[in-house]
Amino acid sequence: MKRDIPKYKVISEEIIQKIESGEFQPGDKVPSENELIEMYCVSNTTARKSLLEVELQGWAKRIKGKGTFVLNRSEDRHLTRVLGPFHAVKESFNDNLIREGFTPKNIVLEKTILEDGISSNINNHHYIIKGPVLKIHRLRYADEVLLKDETRYISLTLCPKINMYDLDNRSLISMYENIYNIKLKNVERTLGNTILTSFDPKNYFENEIPMAVFVLDGAIFSDDGEIVEMEQSYYRGDKYKFSIIAKPQFSGEKHKS
Repeated sequence: MKRDIPKYKVISEEIIQKIESGEFQPGDKVPSENELIEMYCVSNTTARKSLLEVELQGWAKRIKGKGTFVLNRSEDRHLTRVLGPFHAVKESFNDNLIREGFTPKNIVLEKTILEDGISSNINNHHYIIKGPVLKIHRLRYADEVLLKDETRYISLTLCPKINMYDLDNRSLISMYENIYNIKLKNVERTLGNTILTSFDPKNYFENEIPMAVFVLDGAIFSDDGEIVEMEQSYYRGDKYKFSIIAKPQFSGEKHKS
């Protein structure tokens, strides 16, 4: 007679199945010990062994004080990023990479104050942030591979002295909300593409052959219509995928038969 499969194995296999099916995506947090205890009516020892088994099999990684997160095991190591509501963009670039099993690195090319402000065309609208504006131009790496060439412009009128903070390891959106008590209303983004050649002086990707990149332009607005931040970033086309989340709007009218 075969022995029963240990409960922790059953739970770990269910978690792995959800990862394989795509229900849990790279960077997603898997249920915590307390959540597993409640879901499966098991002891904390069984819950802990379940998470450890998932980690030992290479599907997830435990980050002390934060939880256990799904690793990026895709063959091409593409990163999927969501273009959607604020909760999808609240996490910092570094935190997202760490959760997926990458080692992040940032190189700041420019950090200056533009006294005259900045303007940009986003989603067919011309937007202006009046000065002073903090300009941050950074190169964002994962495992020594340049993934993103990012330039952000932040209103120093709405976020005074934000240039004094360490911005590499923090979510800017969380800072706007929690430090400056700004109520954010919406984010507008456009996603395009271009080809960067090796001889382009503005190309930092060091590609030897022409490379496709995504170009993301965005603006974040407060609830009184002020622009808190504008962004222009270049993402490696061979490393990124973008997911769009949209909720249907209903007019409330019944269709006539």
